[in-house]
Amino acid sequence: MSVESVIAAARGFLGDRITTNAALRDHHSHGQDTQPPVQPDAVAFIETTDEACRLMALCHADRVPVVPWGAGTSLEGHVTPVRGGITLDLSRMTRILSVSQPDMDCRVEAGVTREQLNTHLRDLGLFFPVDPGTAACTIGGMSATRASGTNAVRYGTMRDNVMGLTVAMADGRMIRTGGRVRKSSSGYDLTRLFVGSEGTLGVITEIQLRLHGIPEAVSSATCQFQTLRDAVETVIAILQIGIPVARMELLDEVQMAACIAYSKLEGLAELPTLFFEFHGTPAGVAEQAEQAEDIALGNDGLGFAWATEAAARAKLWQARHDAYWAALAWKPGHRGIATDAIVPISRLNEAILGAKEDIAASGLTAPIVGHVGDGNFHTVIMVPPDPDGMARAWELDRKIVARALALGGSCSGEHGVGIGKREFLEQEHGAEALTVMRAVKQALDPHGVMNPGKIFLN
Repeated sequence: MSVESVIAAARGFLGDRITTNAALRDHHSHGQDTQPPVQPDAVAFIETTDEACRLMALCHADRVPVVPWGAGTSLEGHVTPVRGGITLDLSRMTRILSVSQPDMDCRVEAGVTREQLNTHLRDLGLFFPVDPGTAACTIGGMSATRASGTNAVRYGTMRDNVMGLTVAMADGRMIRTGGRVRKSSSGYDLTRLFVGSEGTLGVITEIQLRLHGIPEAVSSATCQFQTLRDAVETVIAILQIGIPVARMELLDEVQMAACIAYSKLEGLAELPTLFFEFHGTPAGVAEQAEQAEDIALGNDGLGFAWATEAAARAKLWQARHDAYWAALAWKPGHRGIATDAIVPISRLNEAILGAKEDIAASGLTAPIVGHVGDGNFHTVIMVPPDPDGMARAWELDRKIVARALALGGSCSGEHGVGIGKREFLEQEHGAEALTVMRAVKQALDPHGVMNPGKIFLN
């Protein structure tokens, strides 16, 4: 009983789609994070749910670890095979299985990307709104990490938009969860159990998604402020009044400097800045924008600069999505640790201004960017190439997370736990809740083969 026997048996139905090629193993040894890479013993390119189930049955019987892989874009070490084994790559499962325009839903395989899906839906007047920072991320990976993004303030996260799943269980069984109805009160909600489980309970192979109509009118704007406090106070006021903004993003002056240089944002200064987008009818968009601008001006905002044409909007939001890469380009030779704190809206200024104080005290560069419309913000801690650089960066990360937890928040608004956030889980949820989580894991994965070393410290 060994990984070699699993590889040999899997070749019977996968052929050369299970490989021990060194370059492919190295590619699958890490995501976009700072965790030490670990090569899997083999990489299996799955094309059907049946293949996933057959491989899971083999690994379960021989106690071989399995790490699901979508696009490798995760930021918390989710895809690092810390105990070797088989990386199960779902990137070839790219079929859009069905779309219902009347019901505004669809079913896709796990390797479909957000960009691929929205290109397919465009002519139907529908779109899928959840938009993490990269267009390369897969719907399966987004479901597994309970991802969100810039549109979450209006359209919700993956938790709100996944209606059902097909899952290959640890022992090789296949189950379907949820369905196509908008609500159900029958049985345990297994869909939400697997959404956010980070591949530790089963392998998500198909996803039923809720879709939304492409809005009749869309308008984007930026508003700059002399102080970070005024920018955040504007966010809080807009949310408390109930203006239904689609996107509301914050970039501090450091992140703006990086984005101006990287994305060639003309006409903007190196000041704290809010990026807005409004969706709806032309009249509704105009009303929302006028109310938001009035609030911003009341907090000493410097006025709205509009981006109404599609190309201008696309450039603006591409700059926002490229913020992480802009930060890396801003400090050549540095690595980046992206924090992911989230707090109740009313505590946002305490959290962000406190983080700025921690950054200043650390002596490190750490731009702040965030989905402030739902209380979520990131600091991209730039790790200098010094002997103690990584230790200093992680110390700063812990301070930012500790403050968020003290303010009633969470260590992770959208990136998940993986390896990087494991140490905070008991503080956030309590020992008894963690015991229940472990019991669920034990019940569904008794041999511990599913993405071991993630979520739990041991």
